[in-house]
Amino acid sequence: MPTYLARVRDSQGKSRTAKFVADSLTDARTNLRDKGFIVQDLKESQTFASRFNLEKFQNSFVKVSVKDKAVFSRQFAALVNAGVAIVRGLGVLSEQCSNPKLKKALIEICNDVQTGINLSDSMRKHPDCFDGLYVSMVQAGEIGGVLDEVLNRLAKLLEDMARLQNQIKSAMSYPVVVGFLATAIFVGMTVFLIPIFANIFKEIGVELPALTQFLMTCSEILRSYWSFVIIAGFMAASFAYKQYYKTRVGKETIDRLSLKVPLFGDLIQKSSVARFSRTFGSLTRSGVPIITCLEIVRDTSGNQVIANAIDAARREVQEGGMISDALKKGEVFPAMAVQMMMIGEETGELDGMLMKVADFYEDEVEQAVKSMTSVLEPLMIVVLGGMVGTILLAMYLPMFKVFEKLG
Repeated sequence: MPTYLARVRDSQGKSRTAKFVADSLTDARTNLRDKGFIVQDLKESQTFASRFNLEKFQNSFVKVSVKDKAVFSRQFAALVNAGVAIVRGLGVLSEQCSNPKLKKALIEICNDVQTGINLSDSMRKHPDCFDGLYVSMVQAGEIGGVLDEVLNRLAKLLEDMARLQNQIKSAMSYPVVVGFLATAIFVGMTVFLIPIFANIFKEIGVELPALTQFLMTCSEILRSYWSFVIIAGFMAASFAYKQYYKTRVGKETIDRLSLKVPLFGDLIQKSSVARFSRTFGSLTRSGVPIITCLEIVRDTSGNQVIANAIDAARREVQEGGMISDALKKGEVFPAMAVQMMMIGEETGELDGMLMKVADFYEDEVEQAVKSMTSVLEPLMIVVLGGMVGTILLAMYLPMFKVFEKLG
């Protein structure tokens, strides 16, 4: 059990410091209150074991998914709507939470709220679990007294985001898996199958076609130390790519090129527009200021080119301009989306129009995923069959010359 260090005040008003063992921070606080102490400060004793324990090391590799946050938001909204106190609700949800990182965050948030800290301020201490979007909407709900309504909107927003991510992953996973299998089959046949035929052809002394000679050369390279050079080259190129992408110029260049890639570029643009519209509409509907909304959606856009366009819109709004005019100048957002936002600004129904834009482009993403899958499936099958067929053809072409020599 962890050790806690407490600074308390007794019934006579004297302050004292105590160190003791308890199951959790909540239990430690309860035990002190039961003994008649007023808790002034309570924290876990920072020993070497508490800093470097196995649980903390394991939690560092755990991620809080969009689905985890959506489930928590939906359950928390139901408890708040039912009149359950926030501290009690957080305690109940932390007990049944399966994600260890989120569970630990909820316990700490519960303890902070007990001491009088706002829910949003406590959540802001855990950026790995609750990002700026989540914290801003919770803060707006606290100020407006509609926390349960905001949590329901958050749950709906996160569920839509999770569904959109799953659609994109399903479109990307098929070519990645088939490409990996094709590469593995090619390398396996080149390394293990071709040398067997090479020895046979060498004993026969037949003249090899150019395709067969090329594949045998590839086999020799893959079975020599050059294979390690090739692997090291790929690793170096991957490292260089990641370092270049971390720079602002590299991120802008790669993200701009990604929007122009056939099939995938259109999907990236539509998914980004859908995410922007859904997030921006949810924030404005929850009462978050427009400038803050634009800052949040800029940071969650996922594409630097689109983020630049949103940031330009933010600056123009600060100067009294319209969002739609700024986004139109950026030439990143589709014309239809810009026109619908312009109508929303003119009629004062921007949040509702943004939701309609999000619905439309989420349907477009779904259709684009289906179209891409229908195109990629036969294409990848042809590629896989072509690679295997090329190797088999290269191995059997010399056999025809053998048959001619025997004839």
